[in-house]
Amino acid sequence: MAAAQGDTSPSVIGGAMIVAGTAVGAGMFTLPVVGAGMWFSYSVLMLLVAWFCMMMAGLYLLEVNLHYKAGVNFDSLTKTILGNFWRTVSGISIAFLMYVLTYAYVSGGGSVVNHSLNAIGLSLPQGWAGLVFAGVLAAIVIIGTKHVGRISTIMLGGMLITFFMATGNLLLDVEPAKLWMPNGDPHYSLYILGALPVGLASFGFQQVVPSLVKYYDKSASHVLKAILIGTVLALVIYICWMMVTMGHIARSEFSHIIALGGNMGALIEGMSKVVSSDWLSHLLTLFANLAVASSFLGVSLALFDFIADLFGFDDSWSGRIKSGLVTFVPPTVLGIFLPNGFIMAIGFAALAGAISVVVIPCLMTWKVRKLHPESRSFRVPGGSGMLGVVFFYGIAVMICHLLNMAGLLPMFS
Repeated sequence: MAAAQGDTSPSVIGGAMIVAGTAVGAGMFTLPVVGAGMWFSYSVLMLLVAWFCMMMAGLYLLEVNLHYKAGVNFDSLTKTILGNFWRTVSGISIAFLMYVLTYAYVSGGGSVVNHSLNAIGLSLPQGWAGLVFAGVLAAIVIIGTKHVGRISTIMLGGMLITFFMATGNLLLDVEPAKLWMPNGDPHYSLYILGALPVGLASFGFQQVVPSLVKYYDKSASHVLKAILIGTVLALVIYICWMMVTMGHIARSEFSHIIALGGNMGALIEGMSKVVSSDWLSHLLTLFANLAVASSFLGVSLALFDFIADLFGFDDSWSGRIKSGLVTFVPPTVLGIFLPNGFIMAIGFAALAGAISVVVIPCLMTWKVRKLHPESRSFRVPGGSGMLGVVFFYGIAVMICHLLNMAGLLPMFS
């Protein structure tokens, strides 16, 4: 009886929302654009592969974390298990990941702001729209972390509400012929290779696993359920989004979206042209604004704290301004001069993410299993074979991104 009364474990749903909220963001707007070549069925196949491998990568990090005290961060785990070399590799890849995502969201934010202004008859160069977007949200981050948490929670809630309101209506009007017609030609599957990096970037939640271990006081079952539910929710959201976009926009129309840079505003503009009502168009635009703003706040806050810790900037006004300048000036300047780099940046983020959240967790798991062969702690099923599959998935994503950069993979245009 006493044990039951003392059971105050946090809800699994709360942890699942942390996982889903971390994974789902503005990057989902890249999925229909990179999926245009392979179209719907192959896009779903790519998402299933990415979901499974990224979920397993999160579970490997859980397995590793349970051998150490609750709350130990990713950097400390890497240093303790793999040594300073891999700690340095991890630190560089994470810093690069956060910078390139911040730039991606400046680019995407400028695109959506510009689309929103065009809807009311105003116009602003996209680079300067990105500056306005970054300036307003950067000020929120610099003012204080507690404000970011509150505003992000409101934005995330608004994003989910507007997403389900818009897609719930649009799913009813999906044209099945648009979803399935192109898939009879096997060569469409070749476009999967170029899309693999975006699939990986769409399920990036692994950095929160150490926090979940602490949140649930090292309860493996709670963290396992939170990861499973959260990643499945992200998968369902992505598949619904693919159905909505590909079920309304013809494959040939994506050529025009790609020609405009494939940025968020171009996709929302394409959707706005085919939806049947103004209020659905407004809902989609509001969803896009909330998605990119909440993603920007989450990533830039993590980068802000990383910079402050790296350079030893204190929490005074002068210290926070210094941290803010180092955090926001480089990606914002890049966003002004390269305003349509959203899709390119997501690809680079996947390259860094493959190292930090797939390859390194697999290496840590392999090392920990050698150090503790008789451990009765939680162990991810599948043995060394499954560990190898996930590891080589991370390597394959890195190779595909490099081949894509070199123009050696088929690209739809």
